[in-house]
Amino acid sequence: MNIHPKKFALFGNVYQAKKSAHVLRLLSILEKYQAEVYVQKEFFQFLTKEQKMDIRVAGTFEEDNFEADMVLSMGGDGTFLKAASHVGNKNIPILGINTGRLGFLADVSPEELEETFEDIYKNNYKIEDRSVLQVTSEGQPLKSTPFGLNEIAVLKRDSSSMITIHTSINGAYLTTYQADGLVIATPTGSTAYSLSIGGPVIVPHSNTIAITPVAPHSLNIRPIVINDDWEITLDVESRSHNFLVAIDGRSETCREGTRLVIRKADYNIKVVKRPNHIFFHTLRDKMMWGADSRG
Repeated sequence: MNIHPKKFALFGNVYQAKKSAHVLRLLSILEKYQAEVYVQKEFFQFLTKEQKMDIRVAGTFEEDNFEADMVLSMGGDGTFLKAASHVGNKNIPILGINTGRLGFLADVSPEELEETFEDIYKNNYKIEDRSVLQVTSEGQPLKSTPFGLNEIAVLKRDSSSMITIHTSINGAYLTTYQADGLVIATPTGSTAYSLSIGGPVIVPHSNTIAITPVAPHSLNIRPIVINDDWEITLDVESRSHNFLVAIDGRSETCREGTRLVIRKADYNIKVVKRPNHIFFHTLRDKMMWGADSRG
């Protein structure tokens, strides 16, 4: 059931100086609804110290140390992913306000702010559950959070030779990829990195995972889509004896011989959507999907 949010946690992009004026409008709209707004500390310091903005909020917070009825992400899809990593399993819905190019996650434009919050306070909004991937490593623990809303990628660390990735699904051998890497994406992540290397577009809520190689050595290896309750095991060999694991763009080095196990996490990320925001519309608008460029 949708709630009337009273308390918001705001995340923002600290690299978008020109766009920070939208924050003032957002705060003045929320003031009308007598909402309490808490701002991530780094973003608050960027607004007040670097942008010299005079903003009054209920308080600031660091990292995952917050509670709220709704999280607001102001930026692009990258800012949304960062906010989602801090929300984790708190079960707090996230609204993405897009101040960059049109996004799939952050799909409310600054021009729509007034009507969006009018809708939210009239309970006229949807909450979509999006699946999350979790990676565990046997042999070497990962330093960063092991959860990815978009994708978990295994990549070669330097520009030299490709890596060898022995891949099994539910314990059954699938294939050995010789490639620059392998991207394992949720439906949410299917329109991000995975798409740029030839992966399929997957509609949200299809309960699947796409496995797509990056620059494979063999031309007859294609992306494969599997059930999202299946478990993927990767054993990686590399001439340089290490490789990268990138989780929603956050990457770290792993030693050769580290076995990775990827499965669906036991929680979802809740995404706030306006009733008129439909995946296929965004697909056409963002990707010029199906547009004929022949003039």
